[in-house]
Amino acid sequence: MGGDPPDQARLRQLADEQAALRRVATLVARGAAPEEVFTAVAGEVGQLLPVDQAALCRYEPDDALTFVAQWGSATARFPVGSRWTLGGRNVGTLVFQTGRPARVDYNAESSSGALGVGIREVGFRSAIGTPIIVEGRLWGTISVASQREQPLPADTEARLVSFTELVATAIANADSRAELMASRARIVAAADETRRRIERDLHDGTQQQLVSLMLDIRTVEADVRAVHATVPPALAELEGSLARIAERAESVFDHVREISQGIHPAILSEQGLTPALRALARRSAVPVELDLRTGRRLPGQVEVAAYYAVSEALANAAKHARASAVHVELDVPGATLRLAIRDDGIGGADPAKGSGLTGLHDRIEAVGGTLDVTSPAEGGTTLLIKIPV
Repeated sequence: MGGDPPDQARLRQLADEQAALRRVATLVARGAAPEEVFTAVAGEVGQLLPVDQAALCRYEPDDALTFVAQWGSATARFPVGSRWTLGGRNVGTLVFQTGRPARVDYNAESSSGALGVGIREVGFRSAIGTPIIVEGRLWGTISVASQREQPLPADTEARLVSFTELVATAIANADSRAELMASRARIVAAADETRRRIERDLHDGTQQQLVSLMLDIRTVEADVRAVHATVPPALAELEGSLARIAERAESVFDHVREISQGIHPAILSEQGLTPALRALARRSAVPVELDLRTGRRLPGQVEVAAYYAVSEALANAAKHARASAVHVELDVPGATLRLAIRDDGIGGADPAKGSGLTGLHDRIEAVGGTLDVTSPAEGGTTLLIKIPV
């Protein structure tokens, strides 16, 4: 009569709380973006506790806080993205100053500062904030507020702590992923710069020396040809030997040029992605149909990643897919390069088996992009690549 017994109500409260924590923990475990976790936590906390507002805020270096998630009746007054200067007596400032949970009753005498005035104007009578500590540093706060006359329950701070720990884990995971991506990007950039330097050295050094050597051989060959009719027949054999040496030198030159192109094509640096892809298609062992809809230069790391994606796909189509044609579609409709490479081969490509697609996947991810591979048996292979530009 009149509701559940106290013990049963408490058990139901604990079950609801554990269910909310599991839902948030699942988001954190699957690597959801921090913003998604923030929004989920604000909603779970707001519906779990007897409050009218729940928010997550991040502390800024200039003694301010920014609302990063919001639930409840005050979203218009404190929208996501709004910044408030710290100071006075209010939950956000007290947590920032102490690094500990804080509780404030909002009335003219007990609250102050821009944030305190704003909260009081909305009609909140009490609020609680708990710190979000990420790897030993104060990152932000989870706060709740109520318009009810009775104070918030005494266990509110303790119930918020579990959520702050999950938020801290999500932020730390995101930071680790960002650091990993930045590290991979630096490694790829350093490798690309080394390839460019080797290509320049081959072009400006080795190739030029080979050209000079071939010219000298051809000059001597011409001189011998001019005089051998009036001198002993042995010179005819010398002329033949010189011709063979010249052909070998030309073969070495062509081989060095191919190696140079494979290391880093000069046309990519000098003229950009579109001319480089056209040159790549002309050299392909498999006929290539190009649909290139970009007329502007893109950041160097983006052009290099896209070029080697096409290069790897064409090599796979020729060596493994037994394809008779490849279609390459490139578009940059806004802030993202979209590249689709399709062949009509035997399919069955699997990046998990350690093919060249594995290295390509790492390269694309290193510049913040994504690579999706669709390769059903006997159904050809399609690579869909997106890279932010």
